[in-house]
Order: sequence, then structure tokens, then C-alpha cells
Amino acid sequence: MAEGPGKQAMGYILGKAEGEGELWHGHVTAVTVGPDFRRQSLAQKLMDILEEISDKVHNCYFVDLFVRKSNSVAINMYAKFGYIVYRTVTGYYSGDEDAYDMRKALRRDAARKSVVPLKKAIRPEDLEWE
Repeated sequence: MAEGPGKQAMGYILGKAEGEGELWHGHVTAVTVGPDFRRQSLAQKLMDILEEISDKVHNCYFVDLFVRKSNSVAINMYAKFGYIVYRTVTGYYSGDEDAYDMRKALRRDAARKSVVPLKKAIRPEDLEWE
């Protein structure tokens, strides 16, 4: 959580480490910055913290996140942070809207195998959670 003067909440990030084998990764569950605190690189700083913990504490291969395919502002922001669209997940959001699964390789994945984009879309039930 990022706090401003008087303990005012500026933004937060929520994530976890999950998976097995080469699918061991950090996952961004949510990242939010309050409207009054945008355009101050706060989202980048929060993402950097999660990536560093995923890399140095959990020794993950990559960090991933899901974003609505229609959310071009967020997609462009994540791309600036070094994330690529790994694959499309059809009907991810309530069965109505597709998501992009975006990833960024970490040091453990020196060959960058975890970020080679897949050409074929998948359905939510086909996601690997192990």
C-alpha cells in the first residue's frame, strides 16, 4: 500500500506466487492508483516491488496479470513496464469479455521461454493453475 500525507491511501498492489515447475510465477491480482495520484509513476513503483519480491524472494520465472482486452490504457501501461501479450483468454470476464494474459520474464527464465506468445486463444477452464 502506498500512503501519502496523513496516511492517505494513494494506491495498492495485491499479488501472490503460484504454480509449479516452470509455471512458478508471481501474479498481479490487482493494482490500483487513486485518481488524484495518477501520472506520478506510482503504478510503476508498485509493480516494481511485486516483481522484485517475485524475483528475489520467490525465485519465480515470470510475473503475469490479466487485463480486459478493451482496456487499452492499462495494456499500454503494462507494455511500457515490459509486459507482452502472451495469449488471449476468451470469455474470461463473466463469459462476456476476453482478457489478455500479459507476462514479463524474470531472471530465472534466462531463455525467456515463459514469454513466447501463444497464437491460439484459450478458454478460462484451460488455464494452468499448477
